[in-house]
Amino acid sequence: MMISTKGRYALRVMVRLAALPPGDYIPLRDLADQEDISEKYLEVIMKALVKEGLAVGLRGKGGGYRLSRPADTITAADVLRVMEGSLAPAACLAPDASPCPRREACPVLPMWKEYHWLTEHFFEGKTLRQMADRIKKS
Repeated sequence: MMISTKGRYALRVMVRLAALPPGDYIPLRDLADQEDISEKYLEVIMKALVKEGLAVGLRGKGGGYRLSRPADTITAADVLRVMEGSLAPAACLAPDASPCPRREACPVLPMWKEYHWLTEHFFEGKTLRQMADRIKKS
């Protein structure tokens, strides 16, 4: 599985938001500068994150973006699902997949299921807080 640029950028930005003092907002321009992402591209990413309830946007003076809930309750999987959709490695394992007629006889399905389980658990086990703590230590 290859994570898209949007997915990678979204994770970086969400970790940056997690490093802010609770309740503080950061303007889009500052966020874009800190992460070296174009403002226009970052707007698209932030719109999706706000729409899915992972971030909050506030317009006007003192506005910007912040996390919608504590950083230790948002995982890398949460962010990646917003940007990538399903983390399933094969179409037959996607949440909205139609039942595969080869499912019972597929010799590689167990491998795909195991890989999917490992990937899901890996990303579910990584919180924004854990990653943001690395920013504070460096």
